[in-house]
Amino acid sequence: MFKALLGLKLHWQILIALVLAVIAGIFAGKTAGFAGITFYEIFSFFGALFMNALKMIIIPLIFSSIIVGVAGIGGGDGLARMGGRTLLYYATTSLFAILLGLLFVNTLTPGLINGIPVQEILGLDVEQGKIAAAKVAERGVGDIAGVFLNMVPSNVVAAAANGQLLGLIFFAILFGYFITKIQEAYAEAQYNFWQGVLEVMMKITDIVMKFAPLGVFALVAKVIAGMNGNEILSLASTLGWFSLTVVLALATHVFVVLPLMLKFIARVNPGRHFRAMSPAMLTAFSTASSSATLPLTMECVEKNAGVSNKTASFVLPLGATVNMDGTALYECVAAMFIAQAYGLELSFTVQFTVVLVALLTSIGVAGIPAASLVAITIILGVIGLPVEALGLILAVDRILDMFRTSVNVFSDSCGAVIIGRLEGEENILQEERALV
Repeated sequence: MFKALLGLKLHWQILIALVLAVIAGIFAGKTAGFAGITFYEIFSFFGALFMNALKMIIIPLIFSSIIVGVAGIGGGDGLARMGGRTLLYYATTSLFAILLGLLFVNTLTPGLINGIPVQEILGLDVEQGKIAAAKVAERGVGDIAGVFLNMVPSNVVAAAANGQLLGLIFFAILFGYFITKIQEAYAEAQYNFWQGVLEVMMKITDIVMKFAPLGVFALVAKVIAGMNGNEILSLASTLGWFSLTVVLALATHVFVVLPLMLKFIARVNPGRHFRAMSPAMLTAFSTASSSATLPLTMECVEKNAGVSNKTASFVLPLGATVNMDGTALYECVAAMFIAQAYGLELSFTVQFTVVLVALLTSIGVAGIPAASLVAITIILGVIGLPVEALGLILAVDRILDMFRTSVNVFSDSCGAVIIGRLEGEENILQEERALV
């Protein structure tokens, strides 16, 4: 039985863990246990262990990912021009996605039920809410300047140790860029080293995510154990509303924003491009990994969409590392949802900070399942929200991960088509070209 469960795909394991967590939480409550230890305390221990594992991989994963992505741009006038256009496209679409997420989460307010923060309905930690409210209340216009000041740390190691990851991200961007400016022998050695670090960190992340079902079980069971029946129903309603908010925002981005860019910039029929990329998008949905989908994405872009190998082999691997429209949107919605759940009124300044940090952190999110959870912890820390509140969304994260990964892959493919057209390629999705 146990071996059969381990043989299932990760998303099925997480769904089963979620169901078991609800059952265990209902029966355990806060008092049941054995040998003087309650099940609630056991759930708390394993939940904290999983959260610590996520925090452990933040710095090396993001640092190596950004360096490899930026250094991969290479040198030369042609590559510099293509690299500039590619990064501009990635920054623009990610910003559009984040603003869409902000619009939907402020309009639908999934963290409120009948105007009441779910903190009160679900019985979340009131003290954490008060601490978070005090931190958020201190935020002002000066904090925007503070974000930029933190981007240039006086001590990179200290910044990493203190969780000031914006400075680390900025330093990684500079480091990756100047790798392309040194002698070829040294540049190759540096690139290979950081590529190796990234590969190792992705393996470690894979291991951590193998324990995601246990982590989800512990975190959700802890939440359920501390609730009564009415609160459990409210939690299901809240997560459903949160999921709907995310899916509607993602759908608007992938069916409105990106098709408009294809039509008016690349002069390509969006419907034909959807058909060209459908195999890659379905694979991305099932694997929740843009990195794992990359070989198929490149095949669809080159054979079905007609983009040259030169453009596809440059734009798509870079996109799988730094272009995360769906992830950036999700980070923004998740952070705002948690703020609403704790009853926090976020000013324009704080919301602008969320947008800025979501844009920066999305660059460093690895293209593997659930990697965005790492970035969300950064955003929560920057705006003063408790990282433990991440447990609120873990129950639905895997399902939403599948949707946002499909958006990430489609955005990468749109970027390849648009850059190819701007580079003068004429055979992109011509009418006589057969789609396979």
